[in-house]
Amino acid sequence: MGKFIWDKNLKVRLIGEGLFNLLFWMYYPFITVYFGEILGFQIAGLLMALPPLLSIIGSLFGGNFADSLGRRPVMLLGTFIQMLMFVMFALSTSPWIDYIAFIGIGLGSALYRPASSAMVADLVPERNLRQVFAAFMTVNNIGAVLGPVIGAIFFFHYRQELLWTCALVLFLYLLAIYYITYETLPNSKKELDLTSPLKHSFKERWNGYTIIFRDKIFMVYVVAGVFSLFPIMQLDLYLPVYIINNIPTQPLFTWNSNSLLLSSNEIYGWLVGLNGLLFVLFILPVTNWFKNWQERNIFILSSLLAGIGTFLVGINNNIWYLFFVTVIFTFGEIVRTPVTQSFVSHYAPEHARGQYLAADSLQNSLGKAMAPLTVFLASFTPPMGIFSLIVVFSIIGVLLYIKLFRMYSPKLKIMDED
Repeated sequence: MGKFIWDKNLKVRLIGEGLFNLLFWMYYPFITVYFGEILGFQIAGLLMALPPLLSIIGSLFGGNFADSLGRRPVMLLGTFIQMLMFVMFALSTSPWIDYIAFIGIGLGSALYRPASSAMVADLVPERNLRQVFAAFMTVNNIGAVLGPVIGAIFFFHYRQELLWTCALVLFLYLLAIYYITYETLPNSKKELDLTSPLKHSFKERWNGYTIIFRDKIFMVYVVAGVFSLFPIMQLDLYLPVYIINNIPTQPLFTWNSNSLLLSSNEIYGWLVGLNGLLFVLFILPVTNWFKNWQERNIFILSSLLAGIGTFLVGINNNIWYLFFVTVIFTFGEIVRTPVTQSFVSHYAPEHARGQYLAADSLQNSLGKAMAPLTVFLASFTPPMGIFSLIVVFSIIGVLLYIKLFRMYSPKLKIMDED
């Protein structure tokens, strides 16, 4: 990929986001169970639907500010907000303050993400985007290997210490962004924004998004993503509820008369750890294996693997069978991850790249808002009913991707630009 790609901006992000994600995976997989045990799973299911909806606002503003104010200041603001919210979470003595802090962390992250992704797109040639995004995903998911296993102990027994550590890491990352990184906003966009009166800035931001929302091809892409991500997001929502309530304690290994017994909580931690390990080991190879595949076929394969793999979780409760189906639905997530950001990066016009990347996060935010429906239904719907709903969502996603690529051809777009 060459030295140009891995300049100091990308190195700072790679290290800072990697460290934070190690801590992130120590608490995030257990949030739904945490609120469910304190407030009840029906209430928790409803509460978990709100933060993604609020994050949509943060993401849309984050993308627009990234295109007007610059990538770096928006990244600083998003990081600062997350740091403050972790301090609030650490000091809290009420589950409702915990919930407000959790919402604030999501808002700060929503502001940060479009600017961060746009900075990568600014610095990396289009032909290398998949590989670079895959490299970031690899580093970020190293934490997903150890985080859930360690977090099963730390989040419930040393939560304050864990949250203070998250705040400290974000503070150090904030300093690194401020003192080391530089702005990457294209010069043409800077000149355009300097000529725009401040009083019209909000109107211009809104007009920019109305143009995106009238982009029929892009909106089909977003809706397809919402349905396709629904199964993938169950790893942190319905699967912990299902596994903890339905999977019995069982041996991982048996030798002579001894065995390594895992409780349902520990089994879930191992499954999430396996999910992260597969990301670390295979996202770069898989990205390389599928580099010549059309994006259409990758999106369809991803939706099918994620939906069918998650459905199969409900068929058997043997731990090794659960490891096997985890491999299936994880590969569904792996194959789509680098392609989503590269698709938007080459589809979006340069002057609105941050806005399109922010609008792209709608599929993630809306998917997260819909995904807790399974937790809400779990209290009065049998597991196979929930798993059937999950696979139906994935099939709808497949049909929408077929429709999308009948409307849009990347090859034609490249030819038109040439």
